[in-house]
Formats: sequence, structure tokens, C-alpha cells
Amino acid sequence: MYNLSYAEVMDDLCSDQRLNEHEAMSIVIDKLNVASERGVKSPEAVDALFYTRRLWSYFLEHLADDANELPIETRANLISVGIWVLKEVEALRQWEQEDFGDIIQINSIIRDSLDG
Repeated sequence: MYNLSYAEVMDDLCSDQRLNEHEAMSIVIDKLNVASERGVKSPEAVDALFYTRRLWSYFLEHLADDANELPIETRANLISVGIWVLKEVEALRQWEQEDFGDIIQINSIIRDSLDG
């Protein structure tokens, strides 16, 4: 009665992981939107950039793991996006730029791709 196959369990875990990643991205995007309203020198910006850096560092670590089952090309593309995001975070953190629009847009695109 409760004999689930390994594949069914893994499908559930992967779907939960995607849901968790989607939720984490939504939280970061919300923080970035508030930071954008308050300005790059605000405490909200510090908070948003900190969490964005943490989330993308987590993603990059897992994308670089040989056990990651995503296709290599997809992993490489996401790693490139992640490196770009971290550079944008640093530019905003250093007040070299003040516009959060691009980083919000890219994070939104990635988050929305986790829906399906």
C-alpha cells in the first residue's frame, strides 16, 4: 500500500526542491523590489543584496556539483547567469550603480522558469 518506487520518491523530492527554489527566489525578488524603492544606500538594500548573494552562492555550489543531474549546457548557462548576478550584487553593494531593474528582471525570469 505504501510501496512507492524510488523514481516516485525522487520525483516528489525534486518537485519539492523546485518549489523551495521558487519560493526562495520570490523572497529575494520581493527584497530587491523593496530595496529598489528605498534606494541602494538603504538598510533594505543591504538585506536584499545579502540574501541575493547567499541564494546564488548556494545555486552555484549545487550547479558545479558533478552529482547535479541537469544537462551540462543548462548548468553552464545557469552558472554564467549566477556569476553575472553576483557581479551585479557587488556593483550595487559598492554603489557603482543604483538601478535594481536588471537584477530583478533576471531573477524573475529564473524564478518563473522553476514553475514548470
